[in-house]
Amino acid sequence: MLTQKQHDLLIFLDTTFKETGVCPSFDEMKDHLGLKSKSGVHRLLGELENRRFIKRLHNKARALEVLTLPTKKERVNTLKPIANDDIMPIPLCGRIAAGLPIEAIRYPSETVSVPSHMMGLGDHYALTVDGDSMRDAGIMDGDTVIIRKTDRVPNGTIVVALIDGYEVTLKRIRANGSSVALEPANPNYETRIFSADRVEIQGELVGLMRSYR
Repeated sequence: MLTQKQHDLLIFLDTTFKETGVCPSFDEMKDHLGLKSKSGVHRLLGELENRRFIKRLHNKARALEVLTLPTKKERVNTLKPIANDDIMPIPLCGRIAAGLPIEAIRYPSETVSVPSHMMGLGDHYALTVDGDSMRDAGIMDGDTVIIRKTDRVPNGTIVVALIDGYEVTLKRIRANGSSVALEPANPNYETRIFSADRVEIQGELVGLMRSYR
């Protein structure tokens, strides 16, 4: 299912491209959707790209391709109430950088209620995202990410990585022999490479919650 904003943006992109042969600007997208800032446009584009409705061409300005349009079943998401027994409290362990690394995760001082379907087996915790380096993966500043505790993940997984025992960040990880690359999802940030002994995986991303207030 698409949210109303996702659906409206996708149709606007497709219609504008068919009528003019070029993609609308970020300002045009923002105005069409009635958003206050371009960050909301970036978020929606990231979500549509993750779900393979569009493909962005990062080497060209204002270039993207609409891959598919939603089916009738995918058009608009209708939210259903969640029963109390489907909600689970997990520790909220402070902020994590989706940008430049910040201080390591603090001891949890509060909890956040999470729908149980967002979690599988194992222990979980939540973090508040600080920064926009994972923007193109649909992870925005202020989001709450749900993390499953683990120290083993496949290459390409988005993880909580602890660097040198005191810096923590949210990045996509790729191990190659004795080195580890921590990749952002925003061309404004560079991939950072460390020796494997400097990076400790503290969990993998399994869910995300966002408030629109």
